[in-house]
Amino acid sequence: MTTLTINTIINRKHYELEIKPNLTLLSLLREELGLTGTKCGCEIGECGACTVLMNGHAVNSCLVLAPQIDGQEILTVEGLADGNRLHPLQESFLDHDAVHCGFCTPGMLMSAKELIDQNPNSTEEEIRTALSGNLCRCSGYQQIVDAVQHHAVTPRKG
Repeated sequence: MTTLTINTIINRKHYELEIKPNLTLLSLLREELGLTGTKCGCEIGECGACTVLMNGHAVNSCLVLAPQIDGQEILTVEGLADGNRLHPLQESFLDHDAVHCGFCTPGMLMSAKELIDQNPNSTEEEIRTALSGNLCRCSGYQQIVDAVQHHAVTPRKG
């Protein structure tokens, strides 16, 4: 099979990659780059475990072919933290016991980040809508919604 060369930015780092045209973004992240924070759930775009941000918008990485990210900017859960310091949204998930088993957490965080970046004053209804593409089998979602809502209303520096 032939390969393609793509140039992309993942977690603020530039990559020039030789890839197979049928490789998914999910497989690229996990298998080629070792970024295993993005989870592989259903592989049909139903569970949201593989959610990442592409140019600031939440996408299911299992449905995106890697050639589609040529020239695009990708942010995964690994890119949220600033060095050893968690992103405030991650801290809010911990503070509100919204992590549970942790499998859905990366996707939830990325969907929540898109929402908060676009609408810092999100209502509970808007949060629930933004997270509706992410399944959690461990919770009733309230702690997750509370964590996102707390982050949305907490003043941030800088």
